[in-house]
Amino acid sequence: MLTRRHILTAALATAAGPMLPRRLWAGSTLTLGGVQIDTLSDGSLVLPGDFILGGMPQDEMAEIVARYGLPTDQLTPPCNVSLLRDGANVVLFDVGSGPDFQPSAGKLAEAMEVLAISEEEVTHVLFTHGHPDHLWGLLDEFDEPVFPAAEFVMGQAEFDYWMDPATVDSIGEARASFAVGAARRLAVIADVVRLVADGDEVLPGIIARLTPGHTPGHLAWEIGAGGAMVVGDAIGNHHVAFERPDWASGSDQDGAMAAATRVALLERLAEGGMPMIGYHLPGGGIGRVERAESGYRFVEA
Repeated sequence: MLTRRHILTAALATAAGPMLPRRLWAGSTLTLGGVQIDTLSDGSLVLPGDFILGGMPQDEMAEIVARYGLPTDQLTPPCNVSLLRDGANVVLFDVGSGPDFQPSAGKLAEAMEVLAISEEEVTHVLFTHGHPDHLWGLLDEFDEPVFPAAEFVMGQAEFDYWMDPATVDSIGEARASFAVGAARRLAVIADVVRLVADGDEVLPGIIARLTPGHTPGHLAWEIGAGGAMVVGDAIGNHHVAFERPDWASGSDQDGAMAAATRVALLERLAEGGMPMIGYHLPGGGIGRVERAESGYRFVEA
């Protein structure tokens, strides 16, 4: 198994001249036998601190966050879309935000262009969950799927939740637009999406793992029988989620359930030394979990 960090550079149109800025993408690569996983930047989010940190013991939380050099009033987590290639399949785990969520995100197409991978080459899209930064990049400006040749895979419980007309009224006013946006996008693929359950092997060596709480049917994806785990938002940051995984986070729809899921998942990852890929973790998101004096720590690859 080999891990390495790389910097992807996308130049603007050559004809525009050398003085225009260039976009730098920080990513990482994980190689598992004949499988290569690259993380691609979809940009970053701009969130009020309370969206993640609200409801936690504030003094202890502030001390933890300060050790990571971060403010508590606003957070800008990165968005790491994972791309798996095994010689036969080109698999995306989530599709980013698209253009309709936040201007700082929705950059997946640019990152794919750097790797010279077209949307038409993607064979499968495996969703962790239906939040905007993971799902809203599904459709183009004509409401057609951005990845026309791909098979779409989502957990049955997650799909049912977002397609339930009652969700928009029960999810809370702050997230009502999440429900409307998810239902509109999922309706386009409703007749073709493959719905799976915990433990299903959706492709050779890729197994769905139910990790609920952040959303009701959130899935992580285990690759290669313990080779790596794409955790989505089951572990949502590299600071309080690791040091105090038992704390409920404002970003989770069911805080108590998400905390129990997070504790169990971190313990499994630390026990087995399994590499993990986190959607909102730094350095491209690939790393390992280590036990710390209090809680755990994220160690970048």
